[in-house]
Amino acid sequence: MLLQPSAAIVNTPAQEPVTSFLQLVRYFEQQATPQVGWRVGLEHEKLAVRRNGAPIPFEGPQGLWALLQRCERLGFVPEMEAGHPIALWRGDDKISLEPGGQVEMSAAPAQTMTQAASAMRSHLRELRAVAQDLDITFIAGGFRPFGTLEDVPWQPKRRYEIMRRFLPAQGGRLAWEMMKRTATVQFNFDFLNEADAVERMRSAFAVSSLVTALSASSPFVDGKPSGYRSYRAAVWLETDEHRCGLLPFALGPESSFAGYADWALDVPMFFIVRNDQHIAFDGSVTFRSFWQRGFEHQGQQHHATMGDWETHLSTVFPEVRLKKTIEMRGADAAPLPVAFGLGALWRGLTDDPLARQAAWELVAYATSDEREVTRREVPALGLGARLGRFALKDLAPKLVQIAAQGLARLPGGEGDVALLDPLVELAQQGRCPADEMLATFAQHQGDPTALVAAWELH
Repeated sequence: MLLQPSAAIVNTPAQEPVTSFLQLVRYFEQQATPQVGWRVGLEHEKLAVRRNGAPIPFEGPQGLWALLQRCERLGFVPEMEAGHPIALWRGDDKISLEPGGQVEMSAAPAQTMTQAASAMRSHLRELRAVAQDLDITFIAGGFRPFGTLEDVPWQPKRRYEIMRRFLPAQGGRLAWEMMKRTATVQFNFDFLNEADAVERMRSAFAVSSLVTALSASSPFVDGKPSGYRSYRAAVWLETDEHRCGLLPFALGPESSFAGYADWALDVPMFFIVRNDQHIAFDGSVTFRSFWQRGFEHQGQQHHATMGDWETHLSTVFPEVRLKKTIEMRGADAAPLPVAFGLGALWRGLTDDPLARQAAWELVAYATSDEREVTRREVPALGLGARLGRFALKDLAPKLVQIAAQGLARLPGGEGDVALLDPLVELAQQGRCPADEMLATFAQHQGDPTALVAAWELH
């Protein structure tokens, strides 16, 4: 009988040992995509609530596990951990639950934002149909508006259990708030090569606070106005500054894949996975030290693999993140028209080189210190914040116009331009969704049932 090669001596790409810094850099180089293959990836988190605004438990006949089980009837296949589904897959579409029960949909990559928006609306129709009998509805917003932190249950997922202990120990005073009560909409884009990726990241970091201000839709905490327009963004300021925020080196002329890898190497690691078991770290182990010296656990020595590098890259949270794609992370989970407009904005600003350069030139005057000041002012002030000598409300209309011009030059971009309409209106008025939410709150005198109906996702 013909013997097959032993699995014990054949490394998968994830099991490949890390032997050099160049190997880590090449990970990014290997993700380069020809322009004909560029896609938009949309990830949207929804706040699941009862009609009175209460959070949904995981357990029980009307809980979140029951919701996922019903989604299996739609052709989704569960991915299990400890007897519970942690994600559902249908082709490249994925439904998952965040630490506090936020329901995330990661749609299959689409050629245009219009296509991505259509897929997300179809997903929402399916999800609402299976959730209706469970007394579950979904609302827009970057932070859960009703109830307290203690009211929100924890998802019993090993990765989240580790983060739950790790982040507060690193000084993350509001890390639990980030995990349990925030919601975002994120967009992923391909890149042609290193030079293309570096330009995309430079422009995206440069305007990220402006996009956060345009999307701000989380003005409430514990059922009351908080004084913030994006409390989600305020929470991220006190989550873990080792792995969050702006990366000044990415805005410089010498930015590179090597620079990003060098930064990520010195971020403390959460965990590694061996034999389906998570081995947690205590904050003292960076990827650099793990790669160079290994790590001993229960008498066994572990060494870094490319799979560990890929996992580690998913546990750093800068405003713009480099993995297999470039991920734009700075927005609240705004009402859908605004969320889709943000996707169109990012596509126009990043996929079109001329728009990318124009966006950079719009804000290139600002210093690193000024950008950080703006990042810290935007949560409270929204478009009322300043970036150096200019107010964001004066920059926003110009940025949206640059995006529209970029979209008009992209394949299928003409259809995406119409998605910008809600942003055009917000930018012209110097407002953000939080301003409308505050007006609605006053109109209904803070009544949760009326507000859930007003903020329900359609």
